[in-house]
Amino acid sequence: MISIIIPIYNQADKLSKCLDSILAQTYKDYEVIIVNDGSMDNIKDVLENQKSKIKNKNHNVKLKIVNQENLGAPSARNRGFEESEGDFLFFCDADAVLIPEALETMLGALESHPEASFAYSSFLWGKKLFKVGPFSTEKLKAGPCIHTMSLIRREAFPKGGWDESIKKLQDWDLYLAMSENGRKGFWIDKVLFKIKPGGTISSWLPSFAYKLLPFLPTVKKYREAVKIIKNKHNLP
Repeated sequence: MISIIIPIYNQADKLSKCLDSILAQTYKDYEVIIVNDGSMDNIKDVLENQKSKIKNKNHNVKLKIVNQENLGAPSARNRGFEESEGDFLFFCDADAVLIPEALETMLGALESHPEASFAYSSFLWGKKLFKVGPFSTEKLKAGPCIHTMSLIRREAFPKGGWDESIKKLQDWDLYLAMSENGRKGFWIDKVLFKIKPGGTISSWLPSFAYKLLPFLPTVKKYREAVKIIKNKHNLP
C-alpha cells in the first residue's frame, strides 16, 4: 500500500484538484493522510466536500485528517508519516495535480529496480518543464535537483524523518540524508504531475538570476538556505 501524505497550510483552493487527481489514479491500493498545519482558510469546508464526494462515488479510500498547530511543512510531513501504514511513502504537495498513471508508474519503477530506494519523475511548474534527469550522488551534492514528490520505500525513509529545523530546500536535505545512508534514486523520464504556480516553489527564478541578480531578496534567501544545507552535510 502507498501512503499519500499531504501537508496543507492555507491552500484550500488548490486541494480539491489535487485530491480529484488522486482519486483518478489507476493504482488503487493507497491511503490519504491530510495534515492540516494550522490553516486559517476554509479548509474544513473543502475537506467535508471531499469526504462526501468519496462516499457518494463509493471510492474505497482510507482518508485520515489530522489537525495540528502551525509548525511548518516538515513537521506536518513527519506527523503524516507517524500516522501512515503503507510500505511506500508519497509526500504530495497540495498544489499538485497528478496524471492518472502517476502512482502506478512510480511503483512499477521501484519494482523493476530493487536497487533504488525512491523513484522520481520530471514535472511541470505551470508551463515550465523541470526534466530533472538520472540520479547521481555527485549531482545531488552539487545542488537541489529532486522534487519532494518521489515514491519512497518505507524502510529507506531516514530515522529522523524531515528535519524540522530546515525551513527551505527541505527536499534537498532529505535526499542528501538518504544518500549518506547509501540510498539511491531512479528517474522516470516522464512528466507525472503538474504544480500550480503560487505554492511551494512560487519564488522560482531562472538560473541566470542567481548569478546576475544577487541583490534580490529571493536570491539572498536561497543562498542562505544553500549555506545551511551545505554546512549540515559537510559539502564544499
